Amino acid sequence: MTAQPAHPSASLSPLDGRYHAAVAPLADYLSEAGLNRARVEVEVEWLIALTDRSLFGTSPLADADKDRLRSLYREFDAEEIAWLAQKEAVTRHDVKAVEYLVRDRLSALGLDAVAELTHFACTSEDINSTAYALTVKRAVEQVWLPALRAVIATLRELAVEHADAAMLSRTHGQPATPTTMGKELAVFAARLERVAEQIAGSEYLAKFSGATGTWSAHLAADPDTDWPAVTRAYIEGLGIGFNGLTTQIESHDWQVELYDRVRHAGGILHNLATDVWTYISLGYFAQIPVAGATGSSTMPHKINPIRFENAEANLELSAALLGSLSQTLVTSRLQRDLTDSTTQRNIGVAFGHSLLALDNLRRGLGEISLARDVLLADLDANWEVLGEAIQTVIRAEVVAGRSTIADPYALLKELTRGHRVGAAELAEFVQGLEIGEEAKQRLLALTPAGYIGLAEVLAR
Repeated sequence: MTAQPAHPSASLSPLDGRYHAAVAPLADYLSEAGLNRARVEVEVEWLIALTDRSLFGTSPLADADKDRLRSLYREFDAEEIAWLAQKEAVTRHDVKAVEYLVRDRLSALGLDAVAELTHFACTSEDINSTAYALTVKRAVEQVWLPALRAVIATLRELAVEHADAAMLSRTHGQPATPTTMGKELAVFAARLERVAEQIAGSEYLAKFSGATGTWSAHLAADPDTDWPAVTRAYIEGLGIGFNGLTTQIESHDWQVELYDRVRHAGGILHNLATDVWTYISLGYFAQIPVAGATGSSTMPHKINPIRFENAEANLELSAALLGSLSQTLVTSRLQRDLTDSTTQRNIGVAFGHSLLALDNLRRGLGEISLARDVLLADLDANWEVLGEAIQTVIRAEVVAGRSTIADPYALLKELTRGHRVGAAELAEFVQGLEIGEEAKQRLLALTPAGYIGLAEVLAR
């Protein structure tokens, strides 16, 4: 096994080097060591489950012996990692090395009598599919989802804070009906919350049915035991779901579903990153200077929106990896091929880039300040956006019989399309309209900053 680099800057992956601190919590689950810890857990708990049922003349282990056995994965550390590396160098098989580790520790604990129940009737994929279900579930629920929800919580706070901050919309990049900054941020929060709930409801499935999913070896050893029921109870007892109809491998469809949902969340987050970046470039958000930080090596005035640019790039990397995982894992030739083996070792990398993006977005959203004066100045320079309101009111007045204007839309199009129209010009135009006095006064009182409909209510 290759030694770890002496310094993070020597790491091949930036997730293990430059960005290690931001993604380290994922390594507890989605690293090679995390996977091996889970494999040991699966082997130990299977052995305990078999003896608890007194199969093959065994008796349930004493609670003290169970605790000592469980310490193999609960206290899994550098000693076990090194032991497995040495053993795998000989076996050339990672799961077999784990089996040998458990057997070795059973001997040390004086439990040789049950050693042959280690890896009993299992194929490697029984151990691996269960270990991956456990590690991915724990990584998502304990690390990634909390990070996503932290971003959502920040967005909700900003949405309420800026609920009344009137802002010029830009549809197709052009001035459009005003909104509020709070309402626009609330849209992102709502989109992300919906996908977060889908991800929170994800299934994590394992198979535990032997070499080709038929329980053949189990039945050969004991034809009178209901092995599908035994293995289902075992897997569900670990807190994950059971897939009882498989080839040699669990079909990975749950993984495809999960990674597609995480990629969907990443797409929304990418949209958020580019929108906030654009708001910063428009001057809507001012970036809060960080003491000692440098924005440009030559232009001292600059504060670059690097949090959002970093998030954008890492979400693209994550999406590419998640897409590749989904595309590869959905297929396995006949009863088994090994393309999934090396592919699944990149699950942590895919989630790592996503987690790094979430960290940058959360930090970035906390390092910006809304420039309400810029928003108001932008609105005051675009009175033509009230054209929509005026032509809609005219239409209502025509229907009510208080106006005979033939084509309200064309009338406003001629006035506003391609023209900058100020407050005075619009007031003069409205004064000359053939509409009811109440409607006329309502339009005369309207300003771009006041033309926000229910945006503030929606944001709150």
